[in-house]
Amino acid sequence: MLQPTRTKFRKAHKGRIHGNASRCNTMNYGSFGLKALQPDRVISKQIEAARVALTRHMKRQGRVWTRVFPNIPVSKKPTEVRMGKGKGSPEFWACRVKPGRILFEVDGVSEQIAKEALYKASAKLPIKTKFIRRFS
Repeated sequence: MLQPTRTKFRKAHKGRIHGNASRCNTMNYGSFGLKALQPDRVISKQIEAARVALTRHMKRQGRVWTRVFPNIPVSKKPTEVRMGKGKGSPEFWACRVKPGRILFEVDGVSEQIAKEALYKASAKLPIKTKFIRRFS
């Protein structure tokens, strides 16, 4: 699974996801892509599951670009622990996704295969997504 090699701080604030994506909101690499329509945190396991579903359906043809990276540590207190006594330890890594962000890009396969593959990948993600194609 994806995670950064090192970070400036071990724990992060929860934060809120406001507004639309101002970066990574245009296609840069592939011909087809998956665009986020909702704000949410996407964890590293979900990104990896989507990527595996994508490459399996494409039968390792073409090329896949992952445009999101989980760089936010999400902490969690153990079960049945009383309130207080500080913040929990980091459990997993997540990426804050704003609406309009491109999550995956695909190239080197037909539109039909790309559409089906990206649909299967979107089923692994906790947000609503949209299939998009590059007009060049």
